[in-house]
Amino acid sequence: MKRIIKNILAMIALGTVLTSCSSNEDTPATDELAGINKFKEIVNDTHTIELYSHMTVEQGYNEIKIRIKDNANSNYVKNAEVSWTPLMHMSMMTHSCPKSAVEKVTPNGTLYEGYIVFQMPQNDMEYWDLKIDYTINGTSYTATTTIDVPESTERRVNTFTGSDGEKYIVAYAEPHHPKVSVNDMIVGIFKMQDMMHFPVVDGYTLKIDPRMPSMGNHGSPNNVDAVQQKAGELYTGKMALTMTGYWKINLQLVKPDGTVVKGESITDSVTESSLYFDFEF
Repeated sequence: MKRIIKNILAMIALGTVLTSCSSNEDTPATDELAGINKFKEIVNDTHTIELYSHMTVEQGYNEIKIRIKDNANSNYVKNAEVSWTPLMHMSMMTHSCPKSAVEKVTPNGTLYEGYIVFQMPQNDMEYWDLKIDYTINGTSYTATTTIDVPESTERRVNTFTGSDGEKYIVAYAEPHHPKVSVNDMIVGIFKMQDMMHFPVVDGYTLKIDPRMPSMGNHGSPNNVDAVQQKAGELYTGKMALTMTGYWKINLQLVKPDGTVVKGESITDSVTESSLYFDFEF
């Protein structure tokens, strides 16, 4: 009898283990849409393209994610090759802006992602649209929609002609939510090649000098100038914020040969740079 009871208990224990394993294997995957919100849908004859962002799309640097839904079966496409072309339609011309390639977020997921830097806002007469081209199993598709790009309330992008005669765009990317801390800072630095191409510039340095104008223009310690870790990438540095309030992040853009393209060092007589970001938190 004792042997029978032991066998029964062993079978129960084995069943518990197998059930536990099965439960773990069936655990739902991480929610791909956590922390992002859909702000636009584009519908063509075959697909619905959904556009998502972590924050409100506006003038400056924007991270945008895409999902493509098959209208016939409501399944999301996992094997598309995607590219995009943002265009600003002005009264006298049309131009594009800095943008990244569009890449898959995870191999088995449904999201594709990239960034677009809208260097100017829309107005009553001028507007942005976004053309999305994609290929699925060798068949090409396209879809286009207008995009609302209001003016940023904070200075997050600078467009200027440098001392070398070249036109640059310097855009603030991260942190999304600054803290009283030494923040990891990400910045995009681009050069206008022509009206349609704005490639990343390589090998420059962006000097960082955060100041609080309302507090005697004091600075902060432990800032690290932004540089590239790899050609073609955005620039990374450290931005130290010692208290909450309004901050002006004074900048100097420096070429690899040491030439200052734009911006000034802060001194007793020079209280702000002509190249800067600002925000209040």
